[in-house]
Amino acid sequence: MKRAILSYNVNGIRAAINKGFVKWLKANSPDIICIQETKASPTQIEIPLFEYLGYHCYIHSAEKKGYSGVMTLSKEIPEQVVPGMGKDKYDMEGRVLRTDYPDFTLLNVYIPSGTTGGIRQDFKMEFLTDFRKFIRNLQKERNKLIICGDYNICHKPIDINHPERHKKSSGFLPEERAWFDDFIADGLVDTFRMFSSEPEQYSWWSYKANSREKNLGWRIDYHIVTDSLKNNIANAEILNNVQHSDHCPVTLVFNI
Repeated sequence: MKRAILSYNVNGIRAAINKGFVKWLKANSPDIICIQETKASPTQIEIPLFEYLGYHCYIHSAEKKGYSGVMTLSKEIPEQVVPGMGKDKYDMEGRVLRTDYPDFTLLNVYIPSGTTGGIRQDFKMEFLTDFRKFIRNLQKERNKLIICGDYNICHKPIDINHPERHKKSSGFLPEERAWFDDFIADGLVDTFRMFSSEPEQYSWWSYKANSREKNLGWRIDYHIVTDSLKNNIANAEILNNVQHSDHCPVTLVFNI
């Protein structure tokens, strides 16, 4: 049986709904969609809109209003839903939401941005260290993982426009890319690169300087899976024509 999972940083779920997100979701109807940067509390999200489309709605919001937050919409009821990583300094920002299914575990993650530099870049690096430990521990318990979301890192030069210009930019720093190397080395696979080795395939574009029109983008949204699921992957794509956000959705189709 094929399953389709989408990951999409909507840069505000209420704003995306106003731009036609629900109509688009109805037309595409993935089995699961992992949403990042909801920027809303559960009471501010129109849950009945998604229930009408056949989704069960699971939300992990930030304590700070209008900030961060993740949400997973699933047609199948998970066996277990676990918000957070068990560390308050991250969980208060609504960064990780785990849903367990009979044949796999799904992690919906919104890794912090370090673009403001200083304290937030340090926070991002701390998160990355602790997130890797979290995934390693989870792998001992659940050996079939799908870890999708906005990683806020371009892994390789092919994943960013004009890499020579961004060597000192958060999201493409050597230490961030080295973390990604080590992360993948823990028995994980970047599913998109299983199907495409083409350059200029991006999932985020700045709102500035007509970046999207010029395709001056970054690939920072991923479906990363454990090696144990590699042979189940049927397809992975970037839907760069979908525009409800400064990101676009990324898709994963796999057989169970």
